[in-house]
Amino acid sequence: MNTLKELQENAEYQSLSQAVTLTLQTYFKSLEGEVPTDLHKLVIGQVEKPLIQFILEHTEQNQSQAAALLGINRNTLRKKIQQYHL
Repeated sequence: MNTLKELQENAEYQSLSQAVTLTLQTYFKSLEGEVPTDLHKLVIGQVEKPLIQFILEHTEQNQSQAAALLGINRNTLRKKIQQYHL
């Protein structure tokens, strides 16, 4: 099992799906048999916020450009910005 540090050091060799899979494997091991609930919401919440933050920084806070890159409506982006307090 790769540690988080190893994943970060080898980030250029990891696909996003591989990183998610490894993180989920670690998460499930940490549950020690407990059954997770609302896993979809947890994963989306963990991924969506940094994605939006990164794209906003990349576009120098230009919401129109950011929305276009994300493939979402600008109003949807604004709602997400409020939701995540960005």
